[in-house]
Amino acid sequence: MTESTITRTGAYRPRAISFLKVHEAAGWRLKFYGITVNGGPLRPELVTVGEALVPSVLPHPAVHNGGGDPHDSDRYGVGFVILHDAKDYAFALFDWWAGENEIHQRVYSALPTRLGAMRPHPTLAIGCVWELAVTDFERRAWLEHVLSRPGGPDIEGYLAARLQGEV
Repeated sequence: MTESTITRTGAYRPRAISFLKVHEAAGWRLKFYGITVNGGPLRPELVTVGEALVPSVLPHPAVHNGGGDPHDSDRYGVGFVILHDAKDYAFALFDWWAGENEIHQRVYSALPTRLGAMRPHPTLAIGCVWELAVTDFERRAWLEHVLSRPGGPDIEGYLAARLQGEV
């Protein structure tokens, strides 16, 4: 077995994850999060781009009964968006809940200086360690407020659960 070498550009540094708001558009209710490489506030322009992409990136209609078709999952009109102003790209990850316990995702990116050119990300990446921290939090919130509740799902409780802090 050959040992692989990982080239790093520096030591791991925690990044602040900020809950920004619940954004409603096209029938969706989405928790927006911001992450920045420098720890400062997220650029408002990146939030504006993320908001503008929601209607074209997410499936229609937001709430949908798949009717048992294995290629057409139920959707609940809720999810989260991670906006990450990283070193090499600006990212927008659009995640939504479907099929009871699945996260579906579309990743968009642009050069940091060309936010208006945001397009589907050209690689198979699903997220970096900071973005996956948000995904993990959202998974745990979905379990707590939707899947594990004996009295039935609490979507409002899920939307009220928010990650804020350094990861």
